[in-house]
Amino acid sequence: MIGVLIYPDFQLLDAAGPISVFEIAGRFAGTAPAIRMYAVEAGPVRSSSGVETFAYGLRSAKPVTTLIVAGGEGVTAAAACKTTVAFVRRLASRGVRIASVCSGAYVLAEAGLLEGRRATTHWCRTQDFMARYPEVKLEPDKIFTCDGGVWTSAGITAGIDLALALVAEDHGDAVAQKTARQLVLYHRRSGRQTQFSPLLELKAPNGRFDALLSWAREHLDQALTVEDLAERVGMSSRHFARTFIAETGMTPSKAIEKLRIEVARAWIEFLQRDDRARGPDHRLRRSRTDAPCLHPRVRPSTAIAPPRRPRSQGPPADPVTVSGAERGTGPPAILPWEDGGRLHARPK
Repeated sequence: MIGVLIYPDFQLLDAAGPISVFEIAGRFAGTAPAIRMYAVEAGPVRSSSGVETFAYGLRSAKPVTTLIVAGGEGVTAAAACKTTVAFVRRLASRGVRIASVCSGAYVLAEAGLLEGRRATTHWCRTQDFMARYPEVKLEPDKIFTCDGGVWTSAGITAGIDLALALVAEDHGDAVAQKTARQLVLYHRRSGRQTQFSPLLELKAPNGRFDALLSWAREHLDQALTVEDLAERVGMSSRHFARTFIAETGMTPSKAIEKLRIEVARAWIEFLQRDDRARGPDHRLRRSRTDAPCLHPRVRPSTAIAPPRRPRSQGPPADPVTVSGAERGTGPPAILPWEDGGRLHARPK
């Protein structure tokens, strides 16, 4: 059974988003999950939007195998509630999978479940969370994290991404992908992806170039000149450049550069973790060969390294294609290299 813990002034989407994911995933998996909301007091619980939803009392939560703690404006009171914190701690002690959405991480931290573990929360609560819980390894720009079987997600809609990851863990990636398509999600985000993706910054309100930008991110091994992009959307180069600037606030070349930097940052993170795992000798060899190849523009932009990611997750899959035998087992066969002022994938 899946339980969602709520409290007065919880964020409705923090609960409804994951619930919808589990509902639809159950159709594809052929096993409809039992889902219930729980609260300290049984009965209607008012969300921050004013909408009320029914919740069961905590004593009836014995069948729960996965517990998701919602976030919201009322999380400060919830995290200070001894009954709520004891409930979460008790379920964790008996092996229940625990997850939080958005600021629900405060409740997990109060229960001691995040001590010494990686976690994330809504970006606007980063400073406060770090000050309150310095023992937590906060990764402020991650979509979601999993450390020691405890899951946390970033703000609000990131709870949907977390729920999809839980579905993938329970029923396989195929069911998770079908669920994402059924939910008409534009892009299923992985936990290692940043909350502050350039794709989100570049997307215009009318979405005119959304598909183009997503395509460009998947084809960064190509030159991607203004002419290439203009041809992709069926426009003249001049008209495309003017329209793109008006829609996104930057030139096409600058947009592609931002996407390349995002990918380079992800690969740098993987290489750093790979170096630590392989030892100083490997790191020395790497520094003599790889470092000079990084484009000068990328170096200052990647000065702040992305938060750490478990090695078991392997290298990011977006920038290049990695064979099934190689995926997640070691460093990628090809990396983003600099050549002629562009980052591209160097062949073996």
